[in-house]
Amino acid sequence: MRPFEYTRADGLDRAAQLCGGGARPIAGGTNLLDLMKLEVETPEELVDINRLPLGGIEERAGGLRIGALVSNSACAADPRVRRDYPLLARAILAGATFQLRNKATTGGNLCQRTRCYYFYNIDQPCNKREPGSGCSAIGGFNRIHAVLGASDQCIATYPGDMAVALYALDATVEIADASGGTRSLPVRQFHRLPGDEPQRDNVLEPGEIITAVQLPAPTGGMQIYRKVRERASYAFALVSIGAVVRMDAGRIASAALAFGALAHKPWHDPRIDELLTGEVPSDALFDRAADLLLEEARGQGENDFKIPMARRTLKAVLREATGDAA
Repeated sequence: MRPFEYTRADGLDRAAQLCGGGARPIAGGTNLLDLMKLEVETPEELVDINRLPLGGIEERAGGLRIGALVSNSACAADPRVRRDYPLLARAILAGATFQLRNKATTGGNLCQRTRCYYFYNIDQPCNKREPGSGCSAIGGFNRIHAVLGASDQCIATYPGDMAVALYALDATVEIADASGGTRSLPVRQFHRLPGDEPQRDNVLEPGEIITAVQLPAPTGGMQIYRKVRERASYAFALVSIGAVVRMDAGRIASAALAFGALAHKPWHDPRIDELLTGEVPSDALFDRAADLLLEEARGQGENDFKIPMARRTLKAVLREATGDAA
């Protein structure tokens, strides 16, 4: 690990100003420290934000406001989260280990970076780590890589579980900047597809710090998080689905679905939600939903299996969410 300056922030404005000057914020450090040890990331200064007043979960606007420094463990264990947003609790508990969840924070989890092998290997070309150097995953070992939304610059996937649940729940991200201003945006607009700037994972600008995530008022219904992976624990998803489905008189009253491990960001296609809403569940309907999801899917060779896997997983989730009505 290369030497770096360390500053413990005494206020949000000061932390944002330092980050605007090139410093990196650090809270749990569960991803950033790993990247620094491997010299994938080499910040010259870290700003410790752990003492800022960004913790706590409070009821607000009919929903829940989860502070950026709330640990994954605390969020998953909160009785209001478990009662009204079980999808979020299940997604968090499907990821990492007890130890990591105790340190990982809500804000940091949203900002975690890809687990692409080539991104972590500084001896290999990688446009995400070093723009313009090339993408070793294209034509390389790409079993875990994207089948949706990739570009000829990058086929890495976003690795997280929590964010998939937040996409399905239609959460909002609150962000502070170095000038003292704040902004909020739907979490579905927070992460980026690689395009020709794969080094940028999200829309945060220099000096911006996530302060909280706001969950909307609970909608009820069946909430499911299904994660397909190579072993039962401590493994990243090959395909994951977060679903919130509400039934009424035998029809799907509303549906919100999000998908993980298929693209550079959690994937949400509003056409699928619209297709399902108001319809009587059936295998044919679920096939049409899968067709929409995968109509532009493209495998890279070793990850071709993800396409039929996503179809089977989506249909299984929809059957469960609708009470096996199909």
